[in-house]
Amino acid sequence: MKYKVYRLTFNAGVHFGKGRLEDTDYTFCADTLFSSMCIEAIKDSEDRLNKLVANVKNGNLIISDGLPYIDDSYYIPKPMCDIKHKDDETAGNSVIKKLYKNTKFIPADMLQEYINGEFSSDIAEEFSTFGKKYIKVSASINGNDETVPYRVGQFFYNENNGLYVIAGYKNDDVLVEFEQLLKLVGLSGIGGERSSGMGRFTFEKVLEEDYQYSLQELMTMLNAKADTYMTLSLSLPKENELENVLESARYKIIKRSGFVASSKFPDKRKKDLYVLSAGACVASKYEGDVYDVSSDNNYHAVYRYAKPMFMGVISWIVQ
Repeated sequence: MKYKVYRLTFNAGVHFGKGRLEDTDYTFCADTLFSSMCIEAIKDSEDRLNKLVANVKNGNLIISDGLPYIDDSYYIPKPMCDIKHKDDETAGNSVIKKLYKNTKFIPADMLQEYINGEFSSDIAEEFSTFGKKYIKVSASINGNDETVPYRVGQFFYNENNGLYVIAGYKNDDVLVEFEQLLKLVGLSGIGGERSSGMGRFTFEKVLEEDYQYSLQELMTMLNAKADTYMTLSLSLPKENELENVLESARYKIIKRSGFVASSKFPDKRKKDLYVLSAGACVASKYEGDVYDVSSDNNYHAVYRYAKPMFMGVISWIVQ
């Protein structure tokens, strides 16, 4: 598997749902990007959609969650593994415990320091410069009814900050198609409130000669053999993989839901799917799948991406 990194630069705010409309996250999961790519593909033809789904299901293409970058520092999910504190005093320090608990992302080149209990509060302070959340008040007007105000959460990234996506691919044709669909998604927008211009982005492919130390470390770990692997995307093992994967895994389960983006099914909800969030740590790799989350009376499949992208995190050896 070969990998490419894409830096997304957002032209306006974003809205990535967290339940209530006035709440927003500042990152997106891989299934959100995949769903947006499916929408762009079906606009062209059903064959293009089927080809995209087949390439992902067959392992020819995998994608990461949308992960933060700050200038030239690339962040990864904090690993859900045991932390090796230097001494009992450090392990029992409430300030350090709070720091580890509240941290969601760490620089890729600080992974071993994090696992060894040497994570610095300076990193958390650096991440505070990532961007800022705002609440926008809008108005809804239905026919002759009164105007109804509603609040929408928006996140704006500071200059030189944004999200990056990693694409894993097996041949160049698959990568070209991914880039074409990613460009279309950028024009349409990703996430919620797209009709208001939110979620639109441009992207640049990071060339190997431009890799900074943080990204070099990350790319090395993507191709590493390790005792423990961490996921960079949400995922769900296939039924015949579950028992073996979860036996020694450390993970967090999240619910993925939402509405079908189809003119045939306005306001139709997708089936809920419970998946492992990015940052899950496992002893052995698994395939995952693209799952059909259409309701029983839908006339076409509704796809939910749940394929893992792995990086080695403990005792890793470059292959």
